[in-house]
Amino acid sequence: MIKDTIPVRKGEELDAANLEQFLREKIANLPDSPLRIEQFPSGHSNLTYLLSMGNWEAVLRRPPLGPVAAKAHDMKREFTILRALHPHFKLAPKPFLYEEESDIVGSSFFVMERRKGVVFDTDFPKGVEESLENGELISETMIKTLVNLHQVDYTKTELAEFTKPDGFMKRQVEGWNRRYERAMTDDIPHVENVMMWLQSNVPESSDATVIHYDFKCNNAMFNPNNLREMTGLFDWEMTTVGDPLADLGVTLSYWMEDSDPEFLKRGLGKPPVTTKPGFYTRKQFAEKYAAYTGRDLTNLPFYVAFAYFKLAVIVQQIYYRYKKGQTNDQRFAHFNKAAEGLIAYANHISRSGL
Repeated sequence: MIKDTIPVRKGEELDAANLEQFLREKIANLPDSPLRIEQFPSGHSNLTYLLSMGNWEAVLRRPPLGPVAAKAHDMKREFTILRALHPHFKLAPKPFLYEEESDIVGSSFFVMERRKGVVFDTDFPKGVEESLENGELISETMIKTLVNLHQVDYTKTELAEFTKPDGFMKRQVEGWNRRYERAMTDDIPHVENVMMWLQSNVPESSDATVIHYDFKCNNAMFNPNNLREMTGLFDWEMTTVGDPLADLGVTLSYWMEDSDPEFLKRGLGKPPVTTKPGFYTRKQFAEKYAAYTGRDLTNLPFYVAFAYFKLAVIVQQIYYRYKKGQTNDQRFAHFNKAAEGLIAYANHISRSGL
């Protein structure tokens, strides 16, 4: 199996002795081997680690270092979502435990099962041929997985107890506008126009489903021998019950094409794998989704513009932490420019459509 972890980054280490003692108290029949900790390298938000003792493996998730935005990086919520969804949607990993006490790893955290496979981030992983056929297969699997998630009956899960689908999009727009205002640093052109346009054009939601709300290739894990099969889906912290087209909009905002402007493709680093030959265009992705679900995509420009705005806010929140000295991670040094580019594209869609 291809190695998908790295040594723990400097400054993001965990107290191995303390954590091992805690795990042995909470989980029965762990091997006698000492705890080994490695880190999953992708992602700009929560920190994710591989824990292993002999042949036992698990994954630990904790918030990023330093102060974080209100209601962001809620480990208890993500743990609860996984606990609610795993019995109904097997791509959601099974959670083992949640811990609030910060003296174990320096914050709240949860531990979940380890899934194995390959992740398509910016390149094809070693062992998987980069081809037109495989680009199409990955695209099709992503669409069908999103459709399958939207078919889960949320009323039969614990999600029904703490989500409010009525008025979802109105609350979303208002809430993300407030998040941007709290995380402002530099003046960004057009941001007020985008915020006002979104607030004035909230569509009526047609129905409510479970939405992942961060559904993209590098949050999905595939069987390298059968790209029609996904082996895991990760990063469930934003999951809720709401408008499924909001979920589609988020996916399309990450689904870059080779013909996209350079600032859009490279704003967060190397262009994503979806820019490679064989992957569906955003239009093809949306049309396939509509064909499978029968949903009307007339208002799709709103959902995609909102998704770009939401992504801009997330990037801006990260940059805010960097500028305030709450993190020294140099990957975030130019995120203000990324936020500006995303706002510009949201403004473009609000004026010209998709």
